[in-house]
Amino acid sequence: MNNKSTARQKIRYRIRKKISGSSAIPRLTIFRSNADIYAQLIDDNNGVTIAAASSRQKDITAHKAPKTTKSKMVGEAIAKKAIDLGVKKVVFDRSGYIYHGRVKAVADGAREGGLDF
Repeated sequence: MNNKSTARQKIRYRIRKKISGSSAIPRLTIFRSNADIYAQLIDDNNGVTIAAASSRQKDITAHKAPKTTKSKMVGEAIAKKAIDLGVKKVVFDRSGYIYHGRVKAVADGAREGGLDF
């Protein structure tokens, strides 16, 4: 592992010590690759993923837009799925990424979609 990914891993573990999701208030976690971004709602008590959205979904891929714009669409998509499941409140897990750019866009999209965190 290189230095940057090791540092991110340490930050991830430090964040995960403090936050946890339940079925009532799940954890909204982000994974960012170079090309795409993924979001999941996770119930840590039962160890299950409740809902997921990514920039690889057909409706999001159909838009020819910058990655930041697609990230905002992912946030809105995960918010819509959460509200359909009756979840309004979540705990945001940035997974060691800096809260800036695409990660912030997902959070903003989720807030605009109606999630509270």
